[in-house]
Amino acid sequence: MKDIFNKKGSQEVIDRIESLTASTQPNWGKMSVAQMLAHCCVTYEMMYTNNHPKPNAFTRFILKTFIKKVVVSDKPYAKNGKTAPQFIITGEKEFLAEKKRLVDYIYKTQELGAAHFDGKESHSFGVLNKNEWNNMLYKHLDHHLTQFGV
Repeated sequence: MKDIFNKKGSQEVIDRIESLTASTQPNWGKMSVAQMLAHCCVTYEMMYTNNHPKPNAFTRFILKTFIKKVVVSDKPYAKNGKTAPQFIITGEKEFLAEKKRLVDYIYKTQELGAAHFDGKESHSFGVLNKNEWNNMLYKHLDHHLTQFGV
């Protein structure tokens, strides 16, 4: 798995994002390219903002017990998998704004670096190590960029 925390790994992802256009069509799924970019921003919103409330204790238990392994492992996501409600993007999104927002989040994450994330608590999964953070962040981006053919 590529390292989202180093300049080379993050730049490769950013270059893929930059190759998208407002008219890029998905190879599978229902989201537009702008919705996909907004969808990818949700993970970063959970890390850097208070826009999304933390799950209650029962939901966190379920997420940590059953979902965490799928999200933080190095095994790629399957196509057309279920999406948590807070990640579902409806309505129109502005492509250039969402692209800039996502690229800015990736730069911020890379600049903070792996050490910043090692032992940091996830919004949904509790404390993660730097490898789990990397897997979660890179794998999600890679999945959706592949979905859109870049």
